[in-house]
Amino acid sequence: MSTELDRPGVVAALIRPGSRAAPGQGRRTPRDWVVDTLFVLLAAGGSLLPTAPGPGPKLPLPPDGVDFALGLVAAATLLLRRRWPVELVVVLTLLSVFFPAVGTSSALALFSVAVHRRPAVSLSVLVLAILSAALQFWLYPIKIDIPYGYQFTVGFVALTCLATVAWGIVVRTRRQLMLSLEERARRAESEQEMRVEQGRQRERERIAREMHDALGHRLSLLSVHAGALEFRPDMPADELAVTAGVIRATARESMDDLREIVGVLRGPGLSDPGGQRPQPGIGEIAELVEESVAAGMQVRFEPLAGEVVGLPASTGRHGYRIVQEGLTNARKHAPGSLVHVELSGGPGEGLTIEVRNRLAPGVSAPGSQVGLVGLAERATLAGGRLEYGVRAGEFQLTAWLPWPTA
Repeated sequence: MSTELDRPGVVAALIRPGSRAAPGQGRRTPRDWVVDTLFVLLAAGGSLLPTAPGPGPKLPLPPDGVDFALGLVAAATLLLRRRWPVELVVVLTLLSVFFPAVGTSSALALFSVAVHRRPAVSLSVLVLAILSAALQFWLYPIKIDIPYGYQFTVGFVALTCLATVAWGIVVRTRRQLMLSLEERARRAESEQEMRVEQGRQRERERIAREMHDALGHRLSLLSVHAGALEFRPDMPADELAVTAGVIRATARESMDDLREIVGVLRGPGLSDPGGQRPQPGIGEIAELVEESVAAGMQVRFEPLAGEVVGLPASTGRHGYRIVQEGLTNARKHAPGSLVHVELSGGPGEGLTIEVRNRLAPGVSAPGSQVGLVGLAERATLAGGRLEYGVRAGEFQLTAWLPWPTA
């Protein structure tokens, strides 16, 4: 269920860097308003700082009231720094030459240019700011009792402006990096979801192909028995009853397989399986284990304690595929480890399959786990369940499949 916390809200806007106030980006976020208010207050406070004019100004000093009022107006114009950063900093920089109270607003606008525009634009505005400072201190010298006071003052202002621009470029670079990482994360998540969905679809099609083969096998048997009835109309009554029973049972199993195919196949039509062959079941798991041991694996196999009575053929196929995938994962991700394969359960209790092995050093879990997602889909379609994960240093794969009473 979706809640207010699932959508971008005030809290997310307050902590998320960046702005949506630029052209085409929508309205300001609450975080934008907080930062803009702090900038305005800081610029207004800077306009209140007293100045100490030196001797011999080239032009008459502006009245204090006019200078202070223009400084407050310049501070208020910082609300426009996101939409027109370059235009604003050019105007404020030129005004700061004749009105010292505008200097703080000009410096903050310079920082905004570095954050919201390319470094080339920021450096160009930086040159303008340094030249304006040199002109301002030549027109209105300040009182400073050190040698080369004019050069020192201009150099200090130039370094301050350079540090401001550098800080803004760092902030801009960090924001771009964060956006790039977020985009990569979203793309990776989307690709992973697509791989999982493709794995599920492939597993559905694989199950449908297996049942298609089994259905073809049963239909071929049905054809053989029906042909026997056709060519032996004088068959004894007891043999006729047995043959009719086989035909009835085979037809019922074929209908069950066909119903399962329709249930699991939710995509394009099946491709030609390339032949009709019986599919492996629960009885072939021992052979599968022997093949793995012959290939060099260490496998400890515990088969079912009792006889297999009434186990559906589809359940046997699913169990075989689950053990096969478990052994494949162990061989790929934990070579040389001892693999335990245990089968348990019975009619009415269900079939439980457990495959576990120690993890190889430095391995936390098998690969992308797309194959395991397919197994989980297979078990769910069969009416069972499948769980997998790391427990006590072992990777455990546990499946339960329904086993009706005989």
